[in-house]
Amino acid sequence: MDAPCAEPGLAARYRRYRLRVFCATWLAYAGFYLTRKSFSVAKVPLSQGADGWSLSDMAWVDGGYLTAYAVGQFAWGICGDRFGTRAVILIGLLASALVAALCGFAPGVAAMGLLLALQGLCQATGWGPLAKNVGEFFSQRERGWVMGIWCTNYALGGFLATRLAGWAAAQGGWRFAFWVPAAALVGVWLVFLLWQRDRPEDVGLPPIEEFHGEPAAVVEAGDALADEPEGSWQVIGDVLRSPMVLLLSAVYFFLKQPRYLILFSAPLLIHDRLGLAEQASSDLASIFDLAGPFGVLLGGYLSDRVFRSRRMPLSIICLVAAGLLMALFHRLPATYGALWGGLFALGFLLYIPDSLVSATAAVDFGTKRGASTAAGVINGCGSVGAILGGTLPGLVERVVGPGVPVWNYVFAGLSLSMFAAALLLLPQWNTLPPTAAASRKAAKG
Repeated sequence: MDAPCAEPGLAARYRRYRLRVFCATWLAYAGFYLTRKSFSVAKVPLSQGADGWSLSDMAWVDGGYLTAYAVGQFAWGICGDRFGTRAVILIGLLASALVAALCGFAPGVAAMGLLLALQGLCQATGWGPLAKNVGEFFSQRERGWVMGIWCTNYALGGFLATRLAGWAAAQGGWRFAFWVPAAALVGVWLVFLLWQRDRPEDVGLPPIEEFHGEPAAVVEAGDALADEPEGSWQVIGDVLRSPMVLLLSAVYFFLKQPRYLILFSAPLLIHDRLGLAEQASSDLASIFDLAGPFGVLLGGYLSDRVFRSRRMPLSIICLVAAGLLMALFHRLPATYGALWGGLFALGFLLYIPDSLVSATAAVDFGTKRGASTAAGVINGCGSVGAILGGTLPGLVERVVGPGVPVWNYVFAGLSLSMFAAALLLLPQWNTLPPTAAASRKAAKG
């Protein structure tokens, strides 16, 4: 994808920095999952015993985390555009490791709830600023498959984090499910400190669109690049008013609900249906995340090569298929193989539109100048939906009563969310972001 350049060695320097930034940002977001998955693994041992935590207790803690995470997405997304990725992520990673270490000392539900709310604010620093960073170094024509590879960070990161936390809990108890991942995250922080840079211009390289000879996208049709300076309140305001960004935010509100249900409650669901211990339950639950990389890689490739950088068609197809599978999930036999296959298929189908909407389309339509704000708003609205998905088992239990199976109701309700997201996207099947070149041409006409 490199363009011919007059300056000797420019292409090689660009490749080197692109690789470093890609690896640093991938590892940073995967690293956030180290401290995000700890509580889901700790739920099984915490729920056992005479004074074990109830579903309502765990739903209350999850709700606090998700509420703080949603609020943080909006704030940190704007900060990513105003102050740059590097400053925001270095603070977020280190704070997340510290809070996770403190969670291992939590004496009860109230303390854990407070700490995980703080953890939600720390976790919220990640998505918007990091997505912006990738947009600075990779242009629109390649962004689908590049972001597809990059978005394996939260799929593979979730898989590895669940395994690590499950192993740690099995070795030393539930507190080690927090302490061991916190220590690993400090190592990620050091790599990010050494390798990451905010923009090509920061290391003497031209902007990516100039390097590739590609017209730069703008937030609003009719704007020129001079109207949208990097990190300006003008760009942030345009993104916050953008009809496409607002539509993607509504779509992600529905889309993120099932992923966070499985993220937070799959080990408990598996324990209820198969009676497996905590490590075995977390290992099987991680299959959902393991399927994610296969989905996002294929989704990114197809959106670029088959659908010509259009992100909506494939998202709609996968949302409908995922909705049908969720509606039928309760009919799967209560066997290890059936749940393995069901979770893998759900992960494969859900991660494709998840990555295309929250990452690739967010950068496309927010543009690299407003990508952090766009990704923050979209993911923030998704996180409001995730509050419902993450706390739904506890809410349903309150309605149907303790001891009544809740999972059938939960999956049936979330299947409707998938169909709603698909319907919202359908009118945008062929939509692409406007470009500065197209805007200038329209103005002349």
